[in-house]
Amino acid sequence: MAEQLASRTRGLTFEEFHVGDEAQSVGRTITETDIVQFSYLTGDWTQLHSDVEFAAKTPFQARIAHGLLGLSMASGLVARLGVIEGTALAFRGVDSWKFSRPIFIGDTVHVTTKVSETKAMPRLGGGLVTMEVAVVNQKGEVCQRGVWEVLIRSGATTP
Repeated sequence: MAEQLASRTRGLTFEEFHVGDEAQSVGRTITETDIVQFSYLTGDWTQLHSDVEFAAKTPFQARIAHGLLGLSMASGLVARLGVIEGTALAFRGVDSWKFSRPIFIGDTVHVTTKVSETKAMPRLGGGLVTMEVAVVNQKGEVCQRGVWEVLIRSGATTP
């Protein structure tokens, strides 16, 4: 059985990640304020996110969160797991990120992660941890998913 990442100490080094390790974050409720602040930050005031009347006439029938807001929230929820705290050297990539379902105001999302590959990169002071990441709503529906690559410091390297 895969060891649960969240049950281990904070700030895991590369050598402490193993293929099959899984974790689930705490939940976070998406608010109207989140959407408005993300719109201000990015300048994306697309009507689907900012216009109640427009959004009501779409297949979603209501305003939805920006897809990239969901991805950004996922980053924060993974950070809250603590396993990369102080040991993440670089976020190297997002692969095949899919936006499967909308995230609505009032939805509570959490993130699930599963380590799918590890690759030592001693020249960079650690190794690449590849993980499958999913953003899941309160109904258990996957809203977004993809693969992340994070460079994690080696335990043999001093911070």
